[in-house]
Amino acid sequence: MQDHPKHYCGVFGIFGHPNAAELTYYGLYALQHRGQESAGIVTCDGKRFSIHRGMGLVSQVFNGDVLHNLVGHMAVGHTRYSTTGSSLIQNAQPLTADCARGQIAVAHNGNLTNASQLRDELEARGSIFQTTVDSEIIVHLLAQPSVVSGSNHLINAMRKIEGAYSLAVMTEHELIGMRDPHGFRPLSIGKLGDAYVLSSETCALDLIHAEFIRDVEPGEIVIINKDGITSLKAFPNHKERAFCIFEYVYFARPDSTIANQNVYKVRVDMGRQLARENPVQADLVIPVPDSGNCAALGYSLESGIPFEMAFIRNHYVGRSFLQPTQLIRDFNVRVKLNLIGHLVKGKRVVVVDDSIVRGTTCKARVNNLKEAGATEVHVMVSCPPHVHPCVYGIDFPDRSKLMAANHSLEEIRKYLNADSLHYLSQDGMVAATGLPKENFCMACYTGKYPVAYDPAVDKHIIERRNGRAMGLSEGVENGRAQIKLL
Repeated sequence: MQDHPKHYCGVFGIFGHPNAAELTYYGLYALQHRGQESAGIVTCDGKRFSIHRGMGLVSQVFNGDVLHNLVGHMAVGHTRYSTTGSSLIQNAQPLTADCARGQIAVAHNGNLTNASQLRDELEARGSIFQTTVDSEIIVHLLAQPSVVSGSNHLINAMRKIEGAYSLAVMTEHELIGMRDPHGFRPLSIGKLGDAYVLSSETCALDLIHAEFIRDVEPGEIVIINKDGITSLKAFPNHKERAFCIFEYVYFARPDSTIANQNVYKVRVDMGRQLARENPVQADLVIPVPDSGNCAALGYSLESGIPFEMAFIRNHYVGRSFLQPTQLIRDFNVRVKLNLIGHLVKGKRVVVVDDSIVRGTTCKARVNNLKEAGATEVHVMVSCPPHVHPCVYGIDFPDRSKLMAANHSLEEIRKYLNADSLHYLSQDGMVAATGLPKENFCMACYTGKYPVAYDPAVDKHIIERRNGRAMGLSEGVENGRAQIKLL
């Protein structure tokens, strides 16, 4: 019944703090929305890596005893939703390796578009892969001996990989942040006393009381060690930018700031713009919590139609071993959101959500409203229709499963049983960010992919990934296993 794309991953790193493990735990806790399938932390005391990874939420994977054993003054952490690679403990990050360069830990947010080609090349040269994630390719590239000295091997590795990546990398003496030249994924730098922090979002910096310094620039490598921060430009002549605009629409937490724009304010402005473009006569504006809250507020403020939280979200929904579909109709939908019926009875309702991907849960919400006595239901979506898949690390299904790619607006409206259906325009969405259109990747809306990819190769990746995942799943007991890369 999932009707929203799942998040990809969150990365966090800290250098120079005696409580590195605990602070990384809190950082991952703040980034939990970016991935809920696995979590991991690797620490280092300058000599030895300590590692703990597991399946589940951050609070399920870690406890006081585990964190006590993660010793060191620096750490990297990762919270994951599987994009490339199956949801298995072998694929949990950060990935680690012990090689000629020493020990390396890599936490990756994004997706590589040339992963299949690079993997074939590395395997042909003798590399042995023990996961199905494209992030392991990065580990192998960083671990390989090189004729170049110093930090140039980092630049060489970056120039070989294509697609979307924000990385937190740890060696025995350094914490390294790397961001692809297009800047698809966010990565921020913070400071906590004398310690430096890397984080996917600024909300994690806020939680640990770290001061936001700046964003890692697209194509930049930041090296943090006892001497401070060193910045390298791996792509000094690259000017094209392609930040994922869906971060503003849905993924990022509203209390985060990205490219100097507060996500909450951007989403409210998207709702305002939605009201300007699509005015309707209604009595009530209600959001689909939590992702529709800000846009619904903006729609209400701009239109003057009263705002009510008629849907109440259950924040404690987990996987249930029992799916009582015969006992409770629409259990999967109703267990997450419950409607306060008397608020909508006899009312013309505007219901605001951030996106419609498959349409299944949105249809259930509309029916729920009408069953409760709403006389009209107008569905407003605070982004344009998704008509193309994402190849940069977002779990948008293939084109055949995207509602808007295969049906007209009127067909979707009828399927949803809505009295009207309106999407925010592409120009309206961009205008709400306050940033130039050329700053963004909007491939899922436009079909224009900033980094070229071959759908046939992409299909090959999926097929091979699934085949390898079947083999990897054998012998895993109780959701726990060790990853040791060569």
